[in-house]
Amino acid sequence: MTATEPAASDAIAADQSPQPAPGATPPRTPLVARAAAELVGTAALVAIVVGSGIQATQLTDDVALQLLANSTATVFGLGVLIALLGPVSGAHFNPAVTLAEWWTARRGGAGVNARELAVYVPAQVVGGILGALLADAMFGEPLVKWSTHDRSAGNLLLGEVVATAGLILLIFGLARTDRLRFASVAVASYIGAAYWFTSSTSFANPAVTIGRAFTDTFAGIAPASVPAFIGMQLIGAAVGLALVAVVFMRGKADAE
Repeated sequence: MTATEPAASDAIAADQSPQPAPGATPPRTPLVARAAAELVGTAALVAIVVGSGIQATQLTDDVALQLLANSTATVFGLGVLIALLGPVSGAHFNPAVTLAEWWTARRGGAGVNARELAVYVPAQVVGGILGALLADAMFGEPLVKWSTHDRSAGNLLLGEVVATAGLILLIFGLARTDRLRFASVAVASYIGAAYWFTSSTSFANPAVTIGRAFTDTFAGIAPASVPAFIGMQLIGAAVGLALVAVVFMRGKADAE
């Protein structure tokens, strides 16, 4: 037996070792690193949403152009963040997505466990708040000024159910079909489209919703509107998971 043969056999054994299922959190990444990625990613996302909204209102009075600028910046920024941080934490940046993953993991699928859920969600919420404060600081706005932008109308709440359900259907549908490699493009594109086809401009994210309450700018939401928005987002997540179960139903052979 030559000196190179053991190394070759070790490599073959490594290749044959069980691999994480699509959508699963990378197993060798320390939890503290994953939490940091979720905090930084959510903060950056909210900074992009709020900052581009402030910039847009400073450049034009046309609301359509303001929304176009805001949505375009969000599409590009979100795509970059998913591509960068996805390999670390899965790039949730969204408690609704994390809760959906935890639920699928409880039912035997890939996803986060209870301990990871308890770390991810606070990191995302803190990140959302810090991102709003950062955007306000960059544009010389008051660091904390509660938004006066009321978003309590029933049609806006329906929009949040639709936006969140579509997001969950997309993410978990990509996981079911082993196409998560397209997540950075697909998810960013969906959010960009949902800015325009939903009445609520697609918050679809409890952490982002909380963060946007801290800024009285274009992207803000009044604190009184936050609980209902989050409630509708959670309902949307449940609807999205139900749609995944129906649309991407697995046959008996696939389940085995």
